[in-house]
Amino acid sequence: MSRLLVKGQNKLNGELAIKGAKNAVLPILAATILNKGESILFDAPHLSDVDAMINILQSIGCKIEFENSIMKVDTSNLSSHEIPEHLVREMRSSIFLMGPMLARCGKIKISYPGGCEIGPRPIDLHLKALRQLGVKIKEAHGFLECEVVKLDGTEIHLDYPSVGATENTMLLAVMANGTTKIRNAAKEPEIVELQTYLNKMGAKVSGAGTSQITIEGVKKLNRVEHKIMADRIVAGTMLVAGAMAGGDIILKNIVIDHIKPIISKLRESGCIIEEKTDSLRLKTHKRIKAIEMTKTLPYPGFPTDMQAQFMSLMAIAKGTSIITETVFENRFKHVDELMRMGANIKIDGRVAVIQGVPELTGANVTAKDLRGGAALVLAGLGAEGITIVNNVKHIDRGYDRIEEMLKCLGAEVYRLN
Repeated sequence: MSRLLVKGQNKLNGELAIKGAKNAVLPILAATILNKGESILFDAPHLSDVDAMINILQSIGCKIEFENSIMKVDTSNLSSHEIPEHLVREMRSSIFLMGPMLARCGKIKISYPGGCEIGPRPIDLHLKALRQLGVKIKEAHGFLECEVVKLDGTEIHLDYPSVGATENTMLLAVMANGTTKIRNAAKEPEIVELQTYLNKMGAKVSGAGTSQITIEGVKKLNRVEHKIMADRIVAGTMLVAGAMAGGDIILKNIVIDHIKPIISKLRESGCIIEEKTDSLRLKTHKRIKAIEMTKTLPYPGFPTDMQAQFMSLMAIAKGTSIITETVFENRFKHVDELMRMGANIKIDGRVAVIQGVPELTGANVTAKDLRGGAALVLAGLGAEGITIVNNVKHIDRGYDRIEEMLKCLGAEVYRLN
């Protein structure tokens, strides 16, 4: 199993172009099922989660070519509505297949999904919405057997603005009879990206990015070409890397609006950030300051996917920081590993109190989940000596060769097999 070796306390200096977003490409890959033909995706990231989705699509008869960040997907010859259980258990995002498979085939059999264990992420919101659109769902022996009775547009109010439930509902409703309205919809940029992709196909979706999305059902969708938006979490991770190690870095191919909450907190910590149209520059010259309070919230709040990386940064900040995790209840698995490196962190339920130390020290640590693993790599950048991060498979789910990205910025990070 791969490990990463991180040599600490080298100031960063360099430029990096951010690649396509994991959380945008996965629902879009599921959506390729809808047009019964070819889709071409540009700037698709090479991630293990993307590989898992490709394997699922190929298992049901899709043809896929993936080279140099260009992916060609042909879904014209679906051969099965049953998704292999072992593939579903690799990745939670396999749940996105429910909407498009039901829209196209009228039925799907799928097991409960796997993925990072960062706390309960029940799919009841997905199932409730699909039922409201006319889907009959039978749950037995760890499987969901779903069948469309009559697919009619309706008004759906989500009890929580779940990104996954919003996307799954959109993916089914585009082929429903009449109009569907999703109230209390998630507002994340990835929702807007899915709307853009679907509308390029010929769907009629509006309102993404607000709390109400309207979908007018259509009978047919077309061939499409689409460039995947830049990954805001990768961009945020690289910004924290710059703050952690110090120096002067430039990130290109980013959407500034998508990372405003992250930029705001980094400025609060003393980082100097210069914004341009689709790039920014981060400079740090002295020890960063603690941030009194950070709370994770649905977009446009501070993203839960940046909580672990930010905690690494606060571990070496001057003063005391408090981070409250409101989205997932078991997302502090990285804390014990940071403490192995000398961090001073106390946990009380969903609240972490971080007393900054002058420096961390390199250690042998283990990634327990995707973002927590990235946080340990960042901690290694700011630590004295060498850090070994084990279980890199978690990091590979969401970062396209994280060591190569960091090398572009002047870091010394090496993959050990």
